[in-house]
Amino acid sequence: MKIAIVDDEQDMRQSISQWLALSGFETETYASAEEALKAIGPDWPGVVVTDVKMPGMDGMAFLKRLMGVDSGLPVILITGHGDVPMAVEAMRIGAYDFLEKPFNPDRMTDLAKRAAQQRRLTLDNRALRRELSDGTVLMRKLIGTSGVMERLREDILDLGQADGHVLITGETGTGKTLVAHALHAVGPRAGKSFVTLSCAAHDEATLAAKLFGPVGEDQDKPLVEQARGGTLVLEDIESLPQPLQARLLTVINEQGTPAETRIVAICNAPEPEQCESALRPDLFYRLAAMRIDLPPLRQRGEDILTLFTRFGEQFAEEYGTEAPQVTAQEAAQLLQAPWPGNVRQLINIAERAILQQRRGSGSIASLLMADNAEIAPQAIGEGKPLKEYVEAFERMLIDNTMRRHRGSIASVMEELCLPRRTLNEKMAKYGLSRSDYL
Repeated sequence: MKIAIVDDEQDMRQSISQWLALSGFETETYASAEEALKAIGPDWPGVVVTDVKMPGMDGMAFLKRLMGVDSGLPVILITGHGDVPMAVEAMRIGAYDFLEKPFNPDRMTDLAKRAAQQRRLTLDNRALRRELSDGTVLMRKLIGTSGVMERLREDILDLGQADGHVLITGETGTGKTLVAHALHAVGPRAGKSFVTLSCAAHDEATLAAKLFGPVGEDQDKPLVEQARGGTLVLEDIESLPQPLQARLLTVINEQGTPAETRIVAICNAPEPEQCESALRPDLFYRLAAMRIDLPPLRQRGEDILTLFTRFGEQFAEEYGTEAPQVTAQEAAQLLQAPWPGNVRQLINIAERAILQQRRGSGSIASLLMADNAEIAPQAIGEGKPLKEYVEAFERMLIDNTMRRHRGSIASVMEELCLPRRTLNEKMAKYGLSRSDYL
């Protein structure tokens, strides 16, 4: 995290810079506010430490300009003795905190660390909001080349442009909430309100108040009002009490066609039929005007290996270790596993595999056995033809090698002992493109 130090006195700039650099910060120094403003823009990844009394633009004017550039930017002011009223005014304008001269360097470091943590959270939240409003990014998160995933992406693009309400069903951990976000982000409502509520997380009275009002102190207005013009996502719709189902149906009927607010209902019942039986028939058929059924992971074939590899790489980078190379036997075990927890379970196992790799112990097989200990062997279902296992492993091997060598065909040919024509044919067969690895 960067620290911008702004002070017209060179000795002060250097001393603060040296102290904060020793504390692990990357520092940048500026002799004037005007100079600093040329370098600091929206989403600048750092904290500003500035003196108040400077020639030209002083610290207070500088603070106001910074708040106009990015109101979430932490600014620590250094004030002289007796300038406390001015410092209080600075806090009102938006300063993070202030230090009165002479200040304790340790106090400076503590303030900088806390401000940097706040800045990191602010930028992470902004990135997440942008991601959740970007249909292209969200569609890329729906990883997989299996037929069921290709159809799912097509359904999202089609239904995203439509205006009817949508019912999303699927086993736990299949990504139903992600699909709800994607439906909103790829359609004409992108950029408008996106409001979510879990019907299983509250009692009937609380649900009624949150959805329809009157609202409590933690809420400006009912969620049906907050979502007006956008999308209202109701998770665990099967848990919505019958009296509230009737009220929700009234809201839907009053909207007419096309719907002012789109409702995306997510059903987490183990079987789709349970959702239908839990809802009033008239409400069910209104919500299920359009429907998306998410495929369980065990039906996605080689996507399992692709997902395991991607998540393994992410966790390896996070934990500072190498991702384990999946053997042919482990690939077969991953493909044969029942995956009752679906993608969420696979993410968990990928992380634990990386932690094992860092310790130098354990195996993917042991993780799968521990996770599925309560499942009877017959529940795993029929095996796949040998050809499918071989092709899935082959695709994973080429994909991993291309990633490691950043798309260098010559390096991949050498490592896998494949002639150029054979490698090209296999990449075409598995839908792999060199441009994806550059």
